[in-house]
Amino acid sequence: MMENAWLIPLFPLVSFVILLLFGKRLKEAGAYVGILMTLASLVYSILVLFERFSEPTFIKTFEWLQIGDVSLTAGFEVNQLNALMLFIVSLVSFLVHTYSKGYMHGDERFGVFYAYLGLFTFAMLGLVISPNLLQTYMFWELVGLGSFLLIGFYFYKDEAKAAAKKAFIMTRIGDVGLFIGMILLFWKTGSFEYSKIFASVEAGGISQTMITLTAILIFIGAIGKSGQFPLHTWLPDAMEGPTPVSALIHAATMVAAGVYLVATMFPLFAASETALLTVATIGGFTAIFAASIGLVQTDIKRVLAYSTVSQLGYMMLALGSAGYVAGVFHLMTHAFFKALLFLAAGSVIHAVHTQNIEEMGGLWKKLKWTAPLFLIGTLAISGVPLLSGFFSKDEILVAAWEGGHPILFVLALIAAFMTAFYMFRLFFMVFTGEARGGQKTVHESPSSMTLPMLVLGVLAVISGYVNTPWFGSFLGDWLVDGNEALGHAHMEGPVWIMIAATVVSLAGIYLAWLIYGKKSLSRNWLSGSGDMLHSILYNKYYVDEFYQMTVVAVTKGISYFLRFIDVFLVEGIVKGVAGFVQGLGATGSKLQTGQVQTYVAVAFVGLAILSVIFALTGGYLQ
Repeated sequence: MMENAWLIPLFPLVSFVILLLFGKRLKEAGAYVGILMTLASLVYSILVLFERFSEPTFIKTFEWLQIGDVSLTAGFEVNQLNALMLFIVSLVSFLVHTYSKGYMHGDERFGVFYAYLGLFTFAMLGLVISPNLLQTYMFWELVGLGSFLLIGFYFYKDEAKAAAKKAFIMTRIGDVGLFIGMILLFWKTGSFEYSKIFASVEAGGISQTMITLTAILIFIGAIGKSGQFPLHTWLPDAMEGPTPVSALIHAATMVAAGVYLVATMFPLFAASETALLTVATIGGFTAIFAASIGLVQTDIKRVLAYSTVSQLGYMMLALGSAGYVAGVFHLMTHAFFKALLFLAAGSVIHAVHTQNIEEMGGLWKKLKWTAPLFLIGTLAISGVPLLSGFFSKDEILVAAWEGGHPILFVLALIAAFMTAFYMFRLFFMVFTGEARGGQKTVHESPSSMTLPMLVLGVLAVISGYVNTPWFGSFLGDWLVDGNEALGHAHMEGPVWIMIAATVVSLAGIYLAWLIYGKKSLSRNWLSGSGDMLHSILYNKYYVDEFYQMTVVAVTKGISYFLRFIDVFLVEGIVKGVAGFVQGLGATGSKLQTGQVQTYVAVAFVGLAILSVIFALTGGYLQ
């Protein structure tokens, strides 16, 4: 199976081509094309994953381009990490394709939407199986294109257009860092192949300074894709796309690409303590920064978006603390419970036709499938014991503590408290209490939407058991597989860390219940109209406004200055020279009258002038 793993990304590419050509004719029947093709990718990914359990890494490359002595290759690779990622990406994509059939029903551009989904899935799967940095970079950019098309799907809305452009530009900023780091590694090693780069690092072929520099540059690319501070602002704005897109981008695909890149290049990062510390610090800060913003947001999708940014920060914190397995483990569990939460949020929006949680409430009895499934996702992300998020978060906290980062460990604990609080704030405001906002008839979503949520709900419960101190660290043992560069399969930490994580999660849930469930505490301390802290959090620390006044203003100023030079100087000089030559030519043309008498007279006058000059100079012209 692994020998033909290159077929996995081709199935969604075929759906993209078919729907691009025949989407208008197929109309909503085009959904079946996308669903069947992603199902084929999922089935093949499962077969490849099971084969990788017993077989070694498979890699196949061929010469793509020869430039002098440099040979560039292309191909595919199946190792532990990308075999797991193939399964996660294809599963979430298949479920999103299925869910979209009900959610996008009646949309005029139904076929186009499914075509974009196919393109995006192809790009992400192609990125995952790439065996070298160059091929990874190509699919990395194609993922950016796919996200641009999906986020801006409602192109007739100004907000959607602005969000799509913002996502494209901000991720490109990070991509510049990735590109430079990639070129520097090629300069030092003469290859884009992962294996050759890691071998050169291990053999001391790259200086410590260069290792640190290239690792940080590559991490800048990951910062853009995975929405880490300060390139995080595009990710919440991406909510302007359809909700299935939000689930696809924010769960296991685009935002996971940055974490996947750092995990793939982990041997490079592990060779530099400075690079690891940078990753851990930015990840830890992002986790608590985004969590604090999520405390006061009133758009259901934006709360989940900032939750995604925070959880991605957790993953980066784990990787930066040398917790390779912890980061990948949380990447997997997060993919399931976050996809569940977004699809459940889409089901709520589909039912009440608003995204404002202040206009919801009392939906527990009305949405008999969506409500308990949303609760499962909320419990999982909050780190409640025995659900998937509990085990993966515990691994991250242990990695931070054992990695010698007590400050980051405390930040992660505070972020865990905030996560539990804002997620249950969301749950209580949406599903409990009295109905608000003039709700009339509220119906449960069709089976095409509830069945994918049910699958994800089961996975959100059980997926954590593949790597626990109680039931065996199967996932960690398999991921590391004796590779010392990847660290330990499972980190044993003090028992009090697990207890502390449980206590802060339950405390966050209890506080949210007191304020939004039981309502025995006032919410004014968070949502009072005159509260400065609330204003700062609600406006996302004014980061966007800061960028508008600084980066955007400076960029516009430089653009206007360059335009002035181009229009008034460069173009002015060009037009002036051209006008002078044209005038000279026009004047000269007037002398060409065609009259022989005039020509003879001019020649005679010219000869006379020359004679006078000759006489005055005594026959010598100097």
